[in-house]
Amino acid sequence: MTLWNGSYPFYPGANACFPFDTTRAVIVTVFLSILVMFIIILPGIPGRRRLFWFLRLVLGLFMGAVILTAQFTRDWETGWVQANTSYKSFSPVQVNVDIGLHIGLAGVNVTLRGNPVNQINETINYNEHFPWNFGVDYDHSYNEGLKKGLPRPILYVAEKFSTQSPCAVHRQYRIAGHYMSLTLWLAFCTWLVSILLFSMSIPLYGGHMLLLTATLILFSLLFFSTVRNTLKCPIQFGPVSLKTDYGESFWLTLATGLLCLLLGLGIIILNSVQPEKLKLIFSLDKSSKEEVWDKSCLAAKPSCSAQDGLIVPFGELCHVTATQL
Repeated sequence: MTLWNGSYPFYPGANACFPFDTTRAVIVTVFLSILVMFIIILPGIPGRRRLFWFLRLVLGLFMGAVILTAQFTRDWETGWVQANTSYKSFSPVQVNVDIGLHIGLAGVNVTLRGNPVNQINETINYNEHFPWNFGVDYDHSYNEGLKKGLPRPILYVAEKFSTQSPCAVHRQYRIAGHYMSLTLWLAFCTWLVSILLFSMSIPLYGGHMLLLTATLILFSLLFFSTVRNTLKCPIQFGPVSLKTDYGESFWLTLATGLLCLLLGLGIIILNSVQPEKLKLIFSLDKSSKEEVWDKSCLAAKPSCSAQDGLIVPFGELCHVTATQL
């Protein structure tokens, strides 16, 4: 038995990772609740319009959920590496760990997980966030990590993104994240306008707003790609290095942008080539109702109107006596 049980007293206990992202869970729950609410009223929609209405609902909610969720996710760029490295500063003890880097629009997350989790009488399972959004000082968060005595691999990775690092990537990632966030908020607003236009039975202008939404989404991805492809900063752990690639949020947002682009172009082209099919998709085809109304009018001869009470031919008029009650 050694003093402090083999650990330095200024190191805190392991901060276990939270099992899921609460912000993403809240957004998904809200959009799923809206979907369930509309599914309940789905049986009240007659005929084949039900299928088109359901497809419009699912696609619209999917695009809105992805655009909004991408603002808060931390996996736009991710990377993992398994390495044998020192766990604490001023200590020669080596541990076998998985080190993960997750870059988002508002900061970076560094994950440290032991293989196995319990080593050197400690639980190695960390997930630390270092923000750089508006009003937050990244260097201050990094210095707080130093004061807490976070494990050396976490501090080493976080130092690469500090303003004092020779990698000089902090400013580029921070500015790109701010512009991407602003562009995605604009895309979310244009998506809301397109949903409003579709609900008002103006599909052509709704298609134009979908095209604008797709343009904003693709521009936001261009900002991020430019920063990532022009900066090189090696993160070395002995013979292995931590390399990152586009994460789940990037690919999902790209798919959503392409979906908005295809739907917008499809609506515009269909409106100019075959407007009747576009009316059918958006339940704007009133021909069947007008045909039924015309048939009922023809049966009433010789003229029919919603405001006419009773029409009698002039030749069939007869004298009617009225008795006062």
